[in-house]
Amino acid sequence: MLALAGFRRPLAAPVRSGGGAMPRKVRAGRPGGGGDGGRAGPAVTAPVPLFQGKESGKGPAGPGAAAGPVAAAGDGCVRVAVRAKPGSRCSAVTDVTAEAVGVAIAAPPSEGEANAELCRYLSKVLEVKKSEVILEKGGKSREKVVKILVSMTPDEILEKLKKEASS
Repeated sequence: MLALAGFRRPLAAPVRSGGGAMPRKVRAGRPGGGGDGGRAGPAVTAPVPLFQGKESGKGPAGPGAAAGPVAAAGDGCVRVAVRAKPGSRCSAVTDVTAEAVGVAIAAPPSEGEANAELCRYLSKVLEVKKSEVILEKGGKSREKVVKILVSMTPDEILEKLKKEASS
């Protein structure tokens, strides 16, 4: 190693694994970091459901509940998971998957215009009043949850959405 007069540190410092000013964290079951050089592997996480409320991990709530993007809420309403695609030429249901209902929205994603158009369009497709379709989650995201305040079954709503997607 080369050191110059007046310098306390050598110019080429040896490389240490996991160095730094902070002490190492002890992981459960692996004292000293497990011998992996201080590097943690990629975190493995389970898929997160769109509905993270009280009913999320319990499966179907009853005979009226449907699996997929449409689920019965506990208060007699129905929740629909929507993947919004704002800025389209015309509003349309593009696809119905197991995770969400894809909806193209003919409004720009600014100042809530796309959210208002989404609620207006879904009320037209589901043949309910505009005041009965409420954006519950996802005001600034493409992944949204819309609450339908009508006593329809999730199967009826899913059927109407699939019919609109196929036309």
